[in-house]
Parts: sequence; C-alpha cells; structure tokens
Amino acid sequence: MSNVFAEAGSWLTDTAHWQGADGVPARLAEHVGYSVLTVAIASAVALPLGLWIGHTGRLRGLAIAVTGALRALPTLGLLTLAVLWVGIGLAPPILALVVLAVPPLLAGAYAGVESVDRRTVDAARGLGFTGWQVLTRVEVPLALPLILGGFRSAVLQVVSTATVAAYIGLGGLGRYLIDGIAVRDYPQTLAGSLVVVVLALSLDGAFAVAQRSVARA
Repeated sequence: MSNVFAEAGSWLTDTAHWQGADGVPARLAEHVGYSVLTVAIASAVALPLGLWIGHTGRLRGLAIAVTGALRALPTLGLLTLAVLWVGIGLAPPILALVVLAVPPLLAGAYAGVESVDRRTVDAARGLGFTGWQVLTRVEVPLALPLILGGFRSAVLQVVSTATVAAYIGLGGLGRYLIDGIAVRDYPQTLAGSLVVVVLALSLDGAFAVAQRSVARA
C-alpha cells in the first residue's frame, strides 16, 4: 500500500502529467467548469424557491419531502437514466449533478429564512417594509450564514461527485480514475483521487472562512 502512495507521489511530481490536454491543470479546469455550471443551474432553481418557501411558509412539508427524496437518488443511476434519455454529451452528467446539488441549496435557503427572529420581521413590517423589502433587507442578510452553509454543502458534493462525467467519456479529474482503473494504473487512480480531495478540502476551507466572516458581520 505504501508503495502505491509513493508511486502516486511520483506520478504527481512528474512534469509530463502537468502539460497538455490530459495534464492536471487542464483536467482540473474541466472539473471546476462542470462544477460551476452545475451549481449555477441548481442555484437558479433552488435559491429563489427556498427563499419563497422560507418567507411565506408555503409548501414547506413538500419541500422537505422532495429534498429527502432527491438526496436518496444514486447519482450514477441518474446519470445512466439521463444518458438513455438525452444521449451522450454534457447534459446527462450536469443533470445528474444538479439533482444532487438542489437539496442542500433548497434546504439552506428556506431554513435560513425561517431561522430569522419573527420579532425582527414584525418590526420591519411595522416600519412599513413591503414583503420584498422584508425578504431582501432583513431575512436574507440574517439568513446568509445558513444559506452559505447550504451552498458549501452543494459545492462540496458536486466537486466530489463530478468524476462521474468520465464514465461517459467526458473530461475532468474523473478521467484519471476511470483510465487508471481500466489499465490497472493504480498510482494514476490514486493521484487523481488525491487531487479531488485537495480541491474539495480547499473549497471547504474557503467556505468555512466565508461563513465565519458573515456570521460575525
């Protein structure tokens, strides 16, 4: 086992693996690109809906049921179904990853708004704030730590799972895992896994700092 780790270290320090279309920077850029696109689409769907649910209190039970159901769906199974539905391309993995990202974003948004002290909300309404002003000037700013928590969870899950794109011939860091396993190049597989882990931990640390900063503000 230690020999595999040593070989993975040698693989990562070989400059040949950091150049060209198959190099770590190129694969990392593809991986981050898939992740950014996924989170952007999921945010466009989940955040407005979650804020509306938290602000109005409507459909809360349905939202909890839906997020629970979506969390239980296997990403690889969704990817397979998406491929059968729309064919090979970028759409299937992005669709599967969006389904993965929506629950934490939705839950963070409505839970964050619901956590705001109702006395603060009532005071804002007493000052003549409209519903939109209450949401944007009072509830969202106070809910921001929990909203960021949901965003943090979604980003980490997507980054960790975006390797599935390689299953259907796309790029990203998953290429090192799939290609390495195919030819029993376990140092390459381990090296690719380590890059994904480092990326996820780096993003987690950045979001942790952001959450603390927002909570203190």
